[in-house]
Amino acid sequence: MPSRGTHEGLDHVEAPPPGHGADGAAGGYASRRTLPFLVEVRRQLTRRRTQLTLGFLVVLPFLLVAAFKAGDPEPGRGAPGLVDVATAGAGNFTLFTLFVATGFLLVVVFALFAGDTVASEASWSSLRYLLASPVPRAHLLTRKLLVALAYSFFALALLPAVAYLAGGLFFGWGPVTTPLGTSLPTSEALPRLLVIVGYLAVTLVFVSTLGFVIGVWTDAPLGAVGGAVLLVIVSNILDAVTALGRWREVLPTHYSYAWTDALGPTVAWESMARGAMWSLAYSTVLLAAAWWHFLRKDVVS
Repeated sequence: MPSRGTHEGLDHVEAPPPGHGADGAAGGYASRRTLPFLVEVRRQLTRRRTQLTLGFLVVLPFLLVAAFKAGDPEPGRGAPGLVDVATAGAGNFTLFTLFVATGFLLVVVFALFAGDTVASEASWSSLRYLLASPVPRAHLLTRKLLVALAYSFFALALLPAVAYLAGGLFFGWGPVTTPLGTSLPTSEALPRLLVIVGYLAVTLVFVSTLGFVIGVWTDAPLGAVGGAVLLVIVSNILDAVTALGRWREVLPTHYSYAWTDALGPTVAWESMARGAMWSLAYSTVLLAAAWWHFLRKDVVS
């Protein structure tokens, strides 16, 4: 038979405090329920930078329409470009809008939403209070990144949608005329536009993760956004140096305009596949660096 001491040892088990679970957590607490996705969406929507950014993307196509209407078209020189056929219809105007926005505007938008999201909490001294709520660090990073990407993708979809509407209202709804001289009916042009927007979404994820990791490491919103944009500019400059040869193909921005391969008689997928692959590869490494640093970081702000 067990001894009295054995029974005492078995009976001496401390009960959890009232209102706490067996693991010591407060009753009803579940880490997955902290910082809900829709709550973070509403928080970011109330910010002035979100409202101004989305508002500017709505206004931009109409500014371009006004520029075309006010300007005096010049005869084309050499091979025609997207600007030469921009007023041929809604599809052409949308393609031109995406073309002029790819190199800088969309880069700024993606860097802004992702680079500012964690760094701004630190600059407001609210990050430590979020973690003390308590919101697990990995969960907080996941929510912040997903909401930033959601707003970035929404902005990317908003721009061509408004451009298509504005182009149709002012230039008609005719078929797309490509710089190569081929014509794509609306039934074929719209799927091509979806391919282009989808490709841009994948390649610009790299910009989001770049801004995100800088924001996690620096706690400076302006530095995170500006740093991401600056590095993209540096990549574009290096890509223009033809002496680098095939080394340019590993630059994250080398395939930024590969979406123009969707404008031919048939879609050429090779360059777009490479661009998507490099973007996702760089993004994976950058996100791993962000998580590794933030989970070990001493949050004091």
